[in-house]
Amino acid sequence: MGRHAEALRGEWAVVTGASSGLGREFAVQLARLGMNVVAAARRTDRLEALKQEIEGGGTRVMPVTVDLATDDGVRDLYRVVTEAGLEPVVLVNNAGFGLHGDFLAIDWERERSMLTLDIVSLVHLTRLFASDMAARGRGYIVQVASIAAYQSAPRYASYAAAKAFVLHYGGAVHHELRGSGVAVTVLSPGVTSTEFQEVADQEPTLYTRLAVMPADRVVRSGLRAMVRRRMTVVPGLFNKVSMAAVRLIPRSVAARAARAMMR
Repeated sequence: MGRHAEALRGEWAVVTGASSGLGREFAVQLARLGMNVVAAARRTDRLEALKQEIEGGGTRVMPVTVDLATDDGVRDLYRVVTEAGLEPVVLVNNAGFGLHGDFLAIDWERERSMLTLDIVSLVHLTRLFASDMAARGRGYIVQVASIAAYQSAPRYASYAAAKAFVLHYGGAVHHELRGSGVAVTVLSPGVTSTEFQEVADQEPTLYTRLAVMPADRVVRSGLRAMVRRRMTVVPGLFNKVSMAAVRLIPRSVAARAARAMMR
């Protein structure tokens, strides 16, 4: 990442969903770049463990225990950051989860919580922090989507649709913010070695075992794209080929293929 990343040393980043998975890895790698990190999530014990691991050598970590699936949680995070006098130059909107199963069988309250966190809270946080970044003339926002955003995904119906929103919203805001000094990058990983499938209630399949990528590689790809101000990035050759194939076949065929791969 070279000179682009060097300019971030000593600055602050806000990472949501930082207690595990990609969010935790983002916090670790941003700290390695010399950034200070506001780590936001619901699990205090994990945030404190993260702080103990990565703080030091000039890097500061501010754990913020917050439920971002609520409006109050989003406002609380923004308030804590601003009242501390921090001026983040990086926002990683990673908080979110998926639900696997027939849509009629999924509990509505869990589905509503997923949609709120994956869409509404992401937009709210983007509006709050992007406004401040644009006023200062500098900033980077990473929106974590998924390769599921590129097609209909039976048994991940609402999750895939939510990530399609993130993909297109991120791309639109990237263009709207041109000239402001703020860039939005949408990271769309495939199957990644995190707790995602466990939370989604999905058993591993042959496809998920073959396609899985380590979280550190996914995050490195996302950060490289971020500092280069790229609008979108799909990490990994397997995922890139898969997305290219999706564009070449009818949507109905792609949906049937997606269902077969997840069974």
